[in-house]
Amino acid sequence: MRRAFVGFAVVLLPAILLPAQVPKAKAPKTEKATPLQPLTERERAQQILNRFTFGARPGEVEQVLSMGVDKWLAQQLDPNSIKDDVVARRLGDYPVLRMTPDQVVQTFPAQFVVQQVAEGKMPKPSDPQLAAVYEVGLWRWQKSLDDKKVDADGTSHMPTPEQQEEQKKADQATAARIAGELFAIDRKDRMANLLSRPVADRAAFTQYVAGEQRNLLIGEFTPREREYFYAMAAPSGSSYRALQELSEAKMLRMVLSERQVQEVMTDFWFNHFNVYGPKDSDQWYTPAYERDAIRPYALGKFRDLLLATAKSPAMMVYLDNFTSIGPNSEANGGKRIDGKRNGRGLNENYAREVMELHTVGVNGGYSQADVTKLAAVLTGWSVDNQNLGGKFVFDPKKHEPGEKLWFGQTVPDDPQNGQQQGISALTRLASMPQTAHFISWKLAQRFVADDPPPALVDRMADTFQQTYGDIKQVLLTMVHSPEFNSRKYFRNKVKTPQEFLASAFRATATDPGNPGQMVQTLRQMGMPFYGKLEPTGYYITADHWMNTTALIDRLNFAMQLTQSKYGGQKFDSSRLLAVGLMSQPSVSGGVKPVSTPANNNEVRAVKIVDSVSSVRGRTPSQVTGMDVALDVLEKTLVGGPVSEKTNALIHQQVAQPAPQAQTGSQLDQRQAQTSQTQQAAQQQQPMSPPDTLNMLTALVLGSPEFQVR
Repeated sequence: MRRAFVGFAVVLLPAILLPAQVPKAKAPKTEKATPLQPLTERERAQQILNRFTFGARPGEVEQVLSMGVDKWLAQQLDPNSIKDDVVARRLGDYPVLRMTPDQVVQTFPAQFVVQQVAEGKMPKPSDPQLAAVYEVGLWRWQKSLDDKKVDADGTSHMPTPEQQEEQKKADQATAARIAGELFAIDRKDRMANLLSRPVADRAAFTQYVAGEQRNLLIGEFTPREREYFYAMAAPSGSSYRALQELSEAKMLRMVLSERQVQEVMTDFWFNHFNVYGPKDSDQWYTPAYERDAIRPYALGKFRDLLLATAKSPAMMVYLDNFTSIGPNSEANGGKRIDGKRNGRGLNENYAREVMELHTVGVNGGYSQADVTKLAAVLTGWSVDNQNLGGKFVFDPKKHEPGEKLWFGQTVPDDPQNGQQQGISALTRLASMPQTAHFISWKLAQRFVADDPPPALVDRMADTFQQTYGDIKQVLLTMVHSPEFNSRKYFRNKVKTPQEFLASAFRATATDPGNPGQMVQTLRQMGMPFYGKLEPTGYYITADHWMNTTALIDRLNFAMQLTQSKYGGQKFDSSRLLAVGLMSQPSVSGGVKPVSTPANNNEVRAVKIVDSVSSVRGRTPSQVTGMDVALDVLEKTLVGGPVSEKTNALIHQQVAQPAPQAQTGSQLDQRQAQTSQTQQAAQQQQPMSPPDTLNMLTALVLGSPEFQVR
């Protein structure tokens, strides 16, 4: 499959990159700028959906046209006015979304927590079921200690490889036996039954139950029972499961939420105020960070958002500010007569990044001295026992006393309220003209172009300052601009892997049945949720996400999805074709009702044939059924016909033997495993109509036109 798509990808790649990488022309000063060509009303609806959702769903353009673009956006900017029952029900499967960090630590204990309990430094949970889960971790911890013992005569207790293999087979048999016994009892009693079994059996079952047995049992557990299962299954701590739940929930929100602007902006601001989820205790702080510090302020005032992130334990841990101590603070020994200190001091990580990445930008006019002074201002901003999910605290004993000269002004100090010094400094950062320009530039890069038009950025920055950082108003200035509504900036942004994956499910009206598989795909594509190590967040420009390998990966995903070989995900191309046909504009030019009569569909089919013959330069008699199907798919998935080049390559690809969606080593071994006789037969036998439809859908999803928004 990978080999089959290489030529397709190589030929089409320039068509994706060139519109997104418009070089700056060096025109003579006397030459007037070319006037921007405005979008049609339909294109404007497509533009607003492409930029402010994770992809238009079938029929959504008509819905926005009927409602009016401005009215649709106004509603989206008030997310609480929009019912979101479907996604709310699905999110019920992820209890971590509602947990405090200390609850996450207790539910998904890291290895050191298990060790603390084993050594008697922490009590076991009072909840009997959770205590039974801990027993498995404690059993594994004790076993690891026993295996490392060496007798006085030098005899090691470590099992030999042969003994380990024998034990593994025994544990696998135990797991299969217990699975069979659990299937024989009522599903609501299964977890209680499992937790009542010997600890060694619980450990063997959760680690080795596999295949359909595992999938069926986990699928029938309650959300909390699934958490118990995963906590017992993890051989060295289960804190990673919190991020897995959070990632799956984020994927569902992207695809299913009706509050799309809120989701887009939450994603934008998390990337702007990035934290690396797997770092230390951020494994249990990240869910609360997105829920409490990002989402509520995503469409509010920038100052409130900045302060919320600054006070978040997730940010304190990620950029190490909780370790920062004033050189002359009480916690560091104060000002001693001998001039010596206790060896602890400032950590400048957060002070540097909050200016360079969060507010004024790298060219914002600050110096290294300003970084050091801001670090001193923010001393005392800390976390209470971060290893156990404690809260943000201000510790006056760690705060560097005295006023500070920072960014050309004196920041006064209040000995009774040292935290106010930090609040004042951050408030000043939020109101600076440099911040207004930098934030406006980043928003314009996300929503308009990789290289945003300077005049638009300036107008957005003016709005930012006039409204004291009102994010909604800045967005409205951008949306109502000539630039945003021009052909020059239409379908010119390459989708990131996250945007591509979400838009593929939305465009095909596919309900995500396996969000865990989608999360895994994002890891493979290089853009895992909450997984950007550097504080820059993920770059969103075309040069970072589009090359031949990336396009082949996207084509391979599309083939797996459309052939129903994607993590058990069900897909029906014929249903998509019907949905696409029903979603086309009605004969009268208005918005099509869902219950359009069949005769209207027949008229639509005739109009589609006429459209294909006109666009592709053929007579109606030359238009085939595949041409009609492809036209409907293009308009449904892309919003209009693809280029002649793309169309010709799709026809050429369909005429070749149908590749089967495969992954991993299967891709490398496929040609060797297929005999020459089988290949010849495959070349002679045309694809069935369902297979052809699947292939067409996959190729449109992999087309240059679908890679941009």
